[in-house]
Amino acid sequence: MDKAYSHQTSESKVYSLWEKSGAFTPKIDKHKSPFTIIMPPPNANAPLHIGHARFVTIQDAMVRYHRMKGDPTLWLPGSDHAGIETQYVFEKKLRDEGKSRLDFSREEFYQMLWKFSLQNKKTMEAQLKTLGASCDWSRNHFTLEPAIVKIVYQTFKKLYDDGLIYRGERILNYCPRCGTTYSQLEVNSVERNDSLYFINYGTITVATTRPETIFADVAVAVNPKDSRYKALVGKFAKLPIVGRNLPIIADGLVDKDFGTGALKITPGHDALDFEIGQKHGLSALSVIDSSGRMTGTPEKYIGLKATEAREEVVKDLSTLGLVKKVETIKHLVGVCYKDKGLIEPLLSKQWFVAIKPLAEAALRAMSSGSVTFTAEKFGKIAKHWLKNLRDWNIGRQIVWGIRIPAWRCDKCLEWTITAGESPKSCGFCGHQSLSQDPDTFDTWFSSGQWPFATLQSSEKGDFEYFYPTSVMETAYDIVPFWVIRMIMLGVYATGKVPFEKVLIHGLVRDREGQKISKSKGNVIDPIVMSEKYGADAVRMSLVWGALVENDVSLSEDNVRAQRNFSNKIWNATRFIKDFSATATKNTLFKSKVKTIVHETDKYLNKFQLSLAAEYLYAEFWHWFCDEAIEEAKQGKIDAAELRWGLKIFLVLLHPFMPFVTEAAWQEARDASDSPTLISASWPRV
Repeated sequence: MDKAYSHQTSESKVYSLWEKSGAFTPKIDKHKSPFTIIMPPPNANAPLHIGHARFVTIQDAMVRYHRMKGDPTLWLPGSDHAGIETQYVFEKKLRDEGKSRLDFSREEFYQMLWKFSLQNKKTMEAQLKTLGASCDWSRNHFTLEPAIVKIVYQTFKKLYDDGLIYRGERILNYCPRCGTTYSQLEVNSVERNDSLYFINYGTITVATTRPETIFADVAVAVNPKDSRYKALVGKFAKLPIVGRNLPIIADGLVDKDFGTGALKITPGHDALDFEIGQKHGLSALSVIDSSGRMTGTPEKYIGLKATEAREEVVKDLSTLGLVKKVETIKHLVGVCYKDKGLIEPLLSKQWFVAIKPLAEAALRAMSSGSVTFTAEKFGKIAKHWLKNLRDWNIGRQIVWGIRIPAWRCDKCLEWTITAGESPKSCGFCGHQSLSQDPDTFDTWFSSGQWPFATLQSSEKGDFEYFYPTSVMETAYDIVPFWVIRMIMLGVYATGKVPFEKVLIHGLVRDREGQKISKSKGNVIDPIVMSEKYGADAVRMSLVWGALVENDVSLSEDNVRAQRNFSNKIWNATRFIKDFSATATKNTLFKSKVKTIVHETDKYLNKFQLSLAAEYLYAEFWHWFCDEAIEEAKQGKIDAAELRWGLKIFLVLLHPFMPFVTEAAWQEARDASDSPTLISASWPRV
């Protein structure tokens, strides 16, 4: 046995040993209940970061524990094409090279993205192995593989046939820089100061933060309970600059305490105005296009960016003496979750999922206990979102993704929906010339089907045996994006919840508690740290000091300290391997070991991984090494008992530090023991 443990030479050999043993691939046993985790698929657009390393650590610990307990255990890996996320990253790469997506045809651009994603996918898979992920690579999936896409198409067709997919015109959240619409969940609200302009509309004064949109105004609305304006309802206001007459209407949605209590109605550029306009039969005009520039306005403003037009319009209104005053207000504005720029509310025709029936079914599943959150606070967050979701706009105006299987007839302009196959003729008039919708699905629409889509496209019998899965473990920031959508779509498509428990983990922060980011310069690369200190040290540091659902602070010092623990395990094994002293039977020693097994079981069954890891660390280092080994040297504990205790500790520590414990097991095991620690049985006490 080598004097010192070398993770550099040991870890790759150990992983190869595991792969050759077949331990990652479960055997279906109808007499046993399986333990199943579907890996949240990392985005195939960049290497793994420290947040990925935390989920790998947590999930792999659970998987190794249940595998050793004798449960048929499946950890199904995969990767996500990640739609706009990947296209955004790739377009940035092109810009750095002095190129643009517009330099290529749609097919050329798609193939470039495909190659880029597959390269990243390959890198990520190697990195998952570096971290010790014991997932079943024979069932590895990608969200754009044909079998997955086929299931996504089938779900879309089923939703359409059930009347839950419709094409509607709505005010949507549009990012001119990303060139696509977003759902409400992808828009962040930020507080900022803006100017509130009080503008004279002839008979009435309105207050607005967006004077550049006045050319799309179609009315002025007041609250029917506002006595100041009762006499004006039914009369007209004069639209500044262009002089168009606007009807003054009454509507209860108007906040009479904001500004002047008179609201300019611009249905083409504001969701509330659109709602009021629909009620009153008003038309919707648009004066800002998809590039964020002015259109359909007096000529001097055409082509200006919206912010530039605002300055010019205010200048012209002031010259006309129509700006009565300007105040500064603090309010919430929507920004793109990707580039942090302002979201432009634009009128657009898109495909929507009618959410209410799906959300109600998901809420019933949660209320019945079919799916539970291990931390109640996240269950409350999920229920809040399910109760407040608007219909889901699932179209994205990007190339990278699953193209929507909808074809528009060139003659009657009706849409024909299929389960992916190209229609030979229009389903309404029979005309044979149709054009497919260029939009792709929101990536969350496909990843929301991940639990059942992966199992339905894997080995025969997988879906029937492994679904619903046991645990969905993921980060808290995607509860509304992903978790609730998986519940909704899973219940809808299969009649069952996709998972029975939801375990949410917190963020990884630096030693000061700051969020880790490139801009802060505090990034910790898990692969670099693994190469330097060993994957076991990285893993142990990611479960140390915080419950799974809480944020964890990490520094290189933390990782270095856990490297020392790896060495401690190795050195203890090295000593005990050659230790041969005999002693009388020590009942206290065996009793203590059994207590440690019992306590570890208790923590792991409650998903309290940090408590289990810290408890084992303390008992191994301070009791087993500092006390028990010293007592053995004094003839108080028999060598065979000490060896028995060591092997139990190796089993208990294996879910957290799999590489060093497996390497130590290979040195310490007897002929009657399991040939690999990964396949050894959990101690029964």
